[in-house]
Amino acid sequence: MTLQTKRLIVVDDHKMFLDGLLSIIANDSDFQIVMTANSGENVIKFVDNTKGENIDLIITDISMPDVTGIELNKHIKSNYPNIKTLVVSMLHDSKTIHTLTEDNVDGYVPKNAEKTELLLAIKTILKGEKYFSESIKQAYMNSMFNKEKDVITALTNREKEVLKLIAEEFTTQEIADQLFLSKHTIEGYRKNLISKLEVRNLAGLTKYAIKLGLLD
Repeated sequence: MTLQTKRLIVVDDHKMFLDGLLSIIANDSDFQIVMTANSGENVIKFVDNTKGENIDLIITDISMPDVTGIELNKHIKSNYPNIKTLVVSMLHDSKTIHTLTEDNVDGYVPKNAEKTELLLAIKTILKGEKYFSESIKQAYMNSMFNKEKDVITALTNREKEVLKLIAEEFTTQEIADQLFLSKHTIEGYRKNLISKLEVRNLAGLTKYAIKLGLLD
């Protein structure tokens, strides 16, 4: 932390939790709370009006009635990438965590985190680093592991064969010849694999093949 006071915005639509957050932060002289809000929409208006100047960190819940914390984070990171964002929420599902990390959120802690961890998260983020609670990281890892197991189960043996050969850089015609199938059939498998594995191209398929342990 520098000697400069860091300017924070705190947004949560539950007043009791908002008051609790404020009481924790207010005791630290490194921080100045420049705005509190119960609405993500109000924060966006404020930041847009000030062009994001003199705001160091926004602490936000996810579930809010108008603009969610996910939408707020996306808006901030798209328009004011220098502003840090910390999500404090009871939501731990992998889709939420994945979306936030894809949108460059700087940190994520559960609402039942200890006061010391919340302050550690804030200070870590303001130093330019990321901070995710162990429970958040574990929830995400467990979900990704289960998703991979589901994917493996969902793939047929033939699809695994085709995926393996794609990853080994065989051409569509070579794969067709090796498996005694038509080139058109192999192209259909490739398209289905891209859809099933939610990747964009052959490079994505190759990474997934490695992840699933299909290569020697």
